[in-house]
Amino acid sequence: MTTFVLVHGAWHGAWCWDEVVPRLEEAGHAVVAPDMPAHGSDPTPVADVSLQAYADRICSVVDAQPEPVVLVGHSLGGVMITQAAETCPGNIAKLVYLTAFLLPDGVARMGYGADIPGSLVPPNMIVADDKATVAIHPDGFGPAFCHDCSDGHVAKALSLTRPEPMVGIVTPVRHTPERFGRIPRVYIECTEDRALLPEVQKRMYTETPVQRVLSLATSHAPFFAAPDELVGLLDTL
Repeated sequence: MTTFVLVHGAWHGAWCWDEVVPRLEEAGHAVVAPDMPAHGSDPTPVADVSLQAYADRICSVVDAQPEPVVLVGHSLGGVMITQAAETCPGNIAKLVYLTAFLLPDGVARMGYGADIPGSLVPPNMIVADDKATVAIHPDGFGPAFCHDCSDGHVAKALSLTRPEPMVGIVTPVRHTPERFGRIPRVYIECTEDRALLPEVQKRMYTETPVQRVLSLATSHAPFFAAPDELVGLLDTL
């Protein structure tokens, strides 16, 4: 048995793992999927959110587990699990980046990969007047994130998504070889992703090498488009 901690990405919440959690549990694993601050049903005010607050939330979950965990981050959750690994590496057995931002030390998600055109996220972003949050235009959410998902999945996501605190997007991640760098890393690329382009994914796992690269032929939402295949890959870890 393995303990998995599943970390969602921007605009999402723990709800995005609803079809993954029971499948992993049926395979004999323990699973925890927390909401990050100001995401899902978490009540944290946006003003209190920071990249370190995300890391601290993850570390509180990781440190509560009886054995070292496999820590999985999706999309912006990759930045969150990297910062968490730097903060509390002791109870993390492996880091899994699921079409996620695996960034070098000192780099922020904002602007990374902008030289490779084609992502459907930037043209659908709506920045709040106070610049504190950014939303995704409802008409662009499905095409950008889950073009291969059912209408029901898209409707569910649109009903539950929340504006994303800008701070997590613009804050550089910080990590060292002695802490983050000592934890084995795996990257799961999604080859039909229209949000985080496959070319950008490849750049990241090349710049910050990983032990293994696994592939899913899905959009940015493999937890909806191919939950069985995703759980099969996680189970091999």
